[in-house]
Amino acid sequence: MYKTLQPQDFLFNSLNSISALTASQPEKARHMINQLSEFLRGTLKKDEKQWNTLKEEMQYLELYLEIEKVRFGYRLQTKVSCDEAALDLKLPAMLLQPVVENAIKFGLYDTTGEVMIKINANRIDNNLKVAVENPFDPETAQPLQGTGFGLPSIQRRLFLLFARQDLLITTKENNHFTTTILIPQSI
Repeated sequence: MYKTLQPQDFLFNSLNSISALTASQPEKARHMINQLSEFLRGTLKKDEKQWNTLKEEMQYLELYLEIEKVRFGYRLQTKVSCDEAALDLKLPAMLLQPVVENAIKFGLYDTTGEVMIKINANRIDNNLKVAVENPFDPETAQPLQGTGFGLPSIQRRLFLLFARQDLLITTKENNHFTTTILIPQSI
């Protein structure tokens, strides 16, 4: 159901948006350049560090969402909810951004109005649970072909880390698609 995206798609899309803004809204373009620079600086450092706290991941996710909101304007609405007890829990670096990117792309396809992407994180027993929800129209939604980076890549990454196939779950209910990720925490 999801279009799988290449990592460079986000960069090229952002640069195209900045280019479009330079003539008409130069202040917005400068702001987007600063956000993109800060986001990329953080993601490039992630190669040195395999794990982050949820709080750190959410800071990078907020930078990413700010950039996307410049690109999509009023159409992209987000609701982020994190339980305080979950903020210090660990997860693999840059695990959430591709999930949210897929939700934005898929949620905005076939629509012209506002789309609400919901991100909810909490602690369940000894697990970090993160759910990303986006709307979809079952009548117009079609499987999209891609190059294999999105959810299958995250599924493989989680399997390599935990040797479990049950840590990424997708569900469709009431015209909403939800991707839920469970990250076991060490005792």
